[in-house]
Amino acid sequence: MSLLPTLPKRFVSASRLSSSPFLHETHNPRRTAKAFCSLMSTHSSHPLTHSLTLPCQLAHPVQLVAAPGVSESEFRSAIDSSLFKQWLKNLESETGILATGSFLLTQVLVQGVDMFGQRIGFLKFKAEILDKETGKKVPGIVFARGPAVAVLILLDSGDETYTVLTEQVRVPTGKLVLELPAGMLDDDKGDFVGTAVREVEEETGIHLNVDDMVELTAFLDPSTGCRVYPSPGGCDEEISVFLYRGTVEKGIISQLQGKETGLREHGELIKVRVVPYSKLWRMTADAKVLMAVALYEMANREGLLPSKT
Repeated sequence: MSLLPTLPKRFVSASRLSSSPFLHETHNPRRTAKAFCSLMSTHSSHPLTHSLTLPCQLAHPVQLVAAPGVSESEFRSAIDSSLFKQWLKNLESETGILATGSFLLTQVLVQGVDMFGQRIGFLKFKAEILDKETGKKVPGIVFARGPAVAVLILLDSGDETYTVLTEQVRVPTGKLVLELPAGMLDDDKGDFVGTAVREVEEETGIHLNVDDMVELTAFLDPSTGCRVYPSPGGCDEEISVFLYRGTVEKGIISQLQGKETGLREHGELIKVRVVPYSKLWRMTADAKVLMAVALYEMANREGLLPSKT
């Protein structure tokens, strides 16, 4: 998906809101995401399997196996997906589990594939990794969903600074959750800032300038990968957190409050909520919010942030 066009850097007054490029409904279709070699068994009486040799353990090929209920097409899509390839790349990276030679990947059981249109959205698999010293298995259940972005929007209005949040139906929690505007990357091209701007527009109707975005996670030590892992015990998701700060008139704050947004054709039922930044850290348990607040406050304290936009 292409980036949004170059945009002006300030919001407009409430009297011009109806024609403003910053606040409008969007209905653009969303989301679009990547091959090994070797033999795959396709006999119906046996599980689908695939043998894979990793450069870091040439003497120990990895067996990829499809669990009952996973079709051949799903299995092929899973092991050829950018989600799975990135996971393998992480294993063999400088700080990866297999880098030291102390661990061995022996098998991956593909348990579930959820498609988002023509691409894989979520991938569930179980990896069998052995500690060579003890011979014991390391816990290896993986819910793969790939990289994502979140945006902390701070709007100065009068003598108050406000934060723009979204209220969404989150079925896994069974609750409505107040969150930062956020979303998954559509593919493996790594357009984090473009995705961040697009997600803000889709979820809030606010049209931001790419050049005004500040990546808060870029201030982390390079050894971290400059992204945050909200649940590394079970999920591969890594989030880049961005900041946008601007100045608006009070009328814009009123127009945003309670605005219904989201891609309805994709089941997104979103309402915009605006809260004072001073109260933000107590308003929600969303990990993205709390991570963003911590990153912003520490970066601000150390003088790493640019002047206000």
